[in-house]
Amino acid sequence: MSNYVGVVVSDPWLHSQFTQVELRTLKSKFNSNKTLLDRFTVGDLPPVFAKLNAFSGTFDEDEIKSVLDKSYSDTADQEVDFETFLRAYLSVQARGIEKSGGSKASSSFLKSGTTTVHHAINESEKASYVSHVNSYLRDDPFLKSYLPIDPATNAFFDLVKDGVLLCKLINLAVPGTIDERAINRKKILNPWERNENLTLALNSAKAIGCTVVNIGTQDIAEGRPYLVLGLISQIIKIQMLADLNFKKTPSLFQLVDDTQDAEELMGLAPEKVLLKWMNFHLKKAGYEKQVTNFSSDVKDGEAYAYLLNALAPEHSSHLALETKDPTERAKKLLEQAEKMDCKRYLSPKDIVDGSANLNLAFVAQIFQHRNGLTDDNSKSTSFAEMMTDDVETSREERCFRLWINSLGTATYINNVFEDLRNGWVLLEVLDKVSPGSVNWKHANKPPIKMPFKKVENCNEVIKIGKELRFSLVNVAGNDIVQGNKKLLLAFLWQLMRYTMLQLLKNLRSHSQGKEITDADILYWANRKVKRVGRTSQAESFRDKNLSSGIFFLELLTAVEPRVVNWSLVTSGETEEDKKLNATYIISVARKLGCSIFLLPEDIIEVNQKMMLILAASVMYWSLQQQSDTESNVSEDATDEGDANSVTGEISNLSLDEASESSPSVQDQELLTKGDEDKDEADDENNNDAERV
Repeated sequence: MSNYVGVVVSDPWLHSQFTQVELRTLKSKFNSNKTLLDRFTVGDLPPVFAKLNAFSGTFDEDEIKSVLDKSYSDTADQEVDFETFLRAYLSVQARGIEKSGGSKASSSFLKSGTTTVHHAINESEKASYVSHVNSYLRDDPFLKSYLPIDPATNAFFDLVKDGVLLCKLINLAVPGTIDERAINRKKILNPWERNENLTLALNSAKAIGCTVVNIGTQDIAEGRPYLVLGLISQIIKIQMLADLNFKKTPSLFQLVDDTQDAEELMGLAPEKVLLKWMNFHLKKAGYEKQVTNFSSDVKDGEAYAYLLNALAPEHSSHLALETKDPTERAKKLLEQAEKMDCKRYLSPKDIVDGSANLNLAFVAQIFQHRNGLTDDNSKSTSFAEMMTDDVETSREERCFRLWINSLGTATYINNVFEDLRNGWVLLEVLDKVSPGSVNWKHANKPPIKMPFKKVENCNEVIKIGKELRFSLVNVAGNDIVQGNKKLLLAFLWQLMRYTMLQLLKNLRSHSQGKEITDADILYWANRKVKRVGRTSQAESFRDKNLSSGIFFLELLTAVEPRVVNWSLVTSGETEEDKKLNATYIISVARKLGCSIFLLPEDIIEVNQKMMLILAASVMYWSLQQQSDTESNVSEDATDEGDANSVTGEISNLSLDEASESSPSVQDQELLTKGDEDKDEADDENNNDAERV
């Protein structure tokens, strides 16, 4: 695997203002315009900047020109080099922050995204995260020789650079996410191995719900503190809030009185559930105020005094409430919390200052140690009847939720079936995957109180879906508003599939404009495996032989020979062996660079949809590498000696022109409101086999 060298800017300060992802994107824009124009000048920048996503909806071309005129009025005809391009970008960005009333001092823990707007480091947060690592990973066989970390030094950022610590933290947050056999664990890693670990960590972070926007492996390798803390804070947050759901903690149903309230609670973000839990106990303890945040509402310490007295009466003391000085009160509260082993995340100053990140972690830690809820089996059982989704539905909801959040849309979703019903997030996603498809003048922005406004949004979603050639037989916007799970999952599947096929299409701009189809992806995968001397072949993406994992491991080996350690691969004959292979496949694919959201069970059970996305993701990665090095001789020359390029690679696919990019038969069946018919499913199997 080639080692990526980041974009280098000679001015250190200017370089520090951008992540490598941003630099690569802007460098690409700069180069394309420089190639397009004979002379690329300052005067050419407004229309270029106006098309950038960062400024879309904030500035029009005239406004950007006005901003640039203040700095470059006398040099509008001056030819632009890359550093001038970046400085001009920062000028417009700064005006955008002023225009929106934003600040560069926002907190990273409660934000979904990780961006370059926030460069300041909160030393208290850093110390808390270091304490978390020292506590949870002190017995780790590989990391224990590096621990404990001194928070007063930069050792924390140095330890993150090889990716091992990030991978370990991700597995703490969601156990089993990363197969540790795929992690490169040596005292000294070469650049390839380090980049593999960091790629695995970033793709796995997306797969547990982190929003990793504008951050790449090079940024972590450089140990950029604000980006490292922003990412780690999200991982720790996921770990700390992991039990705040009804599957892990059924007793949370005690927080509600009726079915409607329970449904609303199920759709809340974990931190909102934590607030509801806190207020539940505060009300019982006689605290008259409502806590609505983890900052200003807890600064005086009163809420904590009531909460701790209610949950741990054996350690209760009225000294904290009787103390008038906020700092002294905070000290007494933490002394009381320490008896419950709940002091790790904050200091008295953090309480008084209202540090939202650390107060959230502190309350979550209290919940983990003692939630104060009783096991009311009768009530839990009655509400549990609402959680009757089958396993496959739950897995698909999880996959689509994580995928949507990975796109970096403005709205972070916690539950697909609840958060998409007003249509707004679906419009955001459509605008991401098909820029310009949404007419925002026709959209209704949340909060939306009138039901017909939600229907208008969802009707627009269906309209755009039809324009993208989705199969939407007898589907209306009201079906989404009503929360029809079957139809919503089918729509999201077509949206994910469309996105993947468009990515592949964009890599083959010189191959006669034909669409990529499911059959093409299967043909490509079989061809890649066969041409490296391997024997596995897949008859379709429903081929039960795929459950062993051998085919996908051979495919990964075909596109990058060094990525699979075959000494770790099992025969895939027993269920246990299949699970080992499936887990390894997912981690190896992410390590390679594939952004995927499936689970090992999807491979073992041969979930057709996920098999297609996995193969397409590997194909996209492979073709992307060729696109980056198209001037070099490729290993993928055809048997007849065709051109060694992305064009050559795809032009030799067995294109199924009849299917083009239209939805599969399965999509159409999923989106028909009648019951599924077994005979039709059998016919579909036969049709797919014939097409392949």
